[in-house]
Amino acid sequence: MIYLDNAATTKPNERAMARAQNFITERYFNPSAKYREGYALQSELKSARSSLLSAVADPTAFECVFTSCGTESNNQAIFSLARRGNAITTAGEHSAVSACFAELKQRGVECRVAPLQRDGRVDVEKLLSLVDEKTSFVSVMHVNNEMGAINDINGIAKRIKAKNPRVIFHSDGVQAYGKIPFKLAKEVDLYSVSAHKLGGLKGVGALIKRKSLVLPAYIYGGGQERGLRSGTENVFGIMSFAYAAEEKFATLKQDYERIKGYREAFWSALNPQHFDRISSQEGSPYILTLSAKGLRGEIVLHMAEDKGLLIGTGSACSSNAKTRYNKVVLAMGYSEQVADGAIRISFSTDTTAEEVEAAAAILSDVVNELRTRMNIKES
Repeated sequence: MIYLDNAATTKPNERAMARAQNFITERYFNPSAKYREGYALQSELKSARSSLLSAVADPTAFECVFTSCGTESNNQAIFSLARRGNAITTAGEHSAVSACFAELKQRGVECRVAPLQRDGRVDVEKLLSLVDEKTSFVSVMHVNNEMGAINDINGIAKRIKAKNPRVIFHSDGVQAYGKIPFKLAKEVDLYSVSAHKLGGLKGVGALIKRKSLVLPAYIYGGGQERGLRSGTENVFGIMSFAYAAEEKFATLKQDYERIKGYREAFWSALNPQHFDRISSQEGSPYILTLSAKGLRGEIVLHMAEDKGLLIGTGSACSSNAKTRYNKVVLAMGYSEQVADGAIRISFSTDTTAEEVEAAAAILSDVVNELRTRMNIKES
């Protein structure tokens, strides 16, 4: 089986899991306990926090709050601080953000949505036109989980703050962290990340926040995470997250170029008469989104699965959506037919050149078979 749906989740890093194993078998104590063994775990968590944070931000200006996932991080950021005036997001956000904005509207917050450009990035000028003196919160995804489009969040945050310095700027960085090179600028207030997108475990995430930002408590109880997110810390999950991220950042730039080569090799192996390329060459190398001309992406997905290839049609978190069409593809200005044929191939650092070649051949065979069966002529 060839797995190319890594934007949905990645295989846990076995080396990271092995390094963290002792936090299950031997050092399983509660880090809030008063005895020495429990207290020692606080030092381990501090080390993990520092490692995860310093990879993308200045630790003197930012701090890290552990959560259960990227979705919780997004929820904590949005519902804690988008409480007045108007809040702005983009038409390309993950449901972990867009659903929060739908709920904000129900709570009486005016919500504004900036459109996308043809390449999947937010239209920055139109986004800025929505910002006014009553804007309290803006959320712009760093790397689009459907298309791989990369938004210049540092530049966008700087321009927003120049127009209204009181705006809180948040970014969903789940598909960027550990995959593309960047450092957070001081204008970014909040940044969400997730462990299972880079070889960590499901059930672990973090919200990176500017230290000077006052963030209300989100989950009440024992006062963990400096009172911002109560609940006994998942030490094994956090430590394996830190170890997996350590490996990813050590080879990030080399992996970026290697995966970019895989993405282009995959595209080059396909018949362009049978596919439309939706993802931009300037986007994340880890995501390639295509549309199978005249076909339904979901049918292509299931036939590919039968032949040993696992791919996606978009966000797994949107699989229960009422519409059959990929909303991000539509927001980019493509037709419903193109959106209906959307398929997402997403790579990881574990992907090999041999898998890329074999996967492209399987996908080509599936589409050829379907086109023949449906008597679709060459365009």
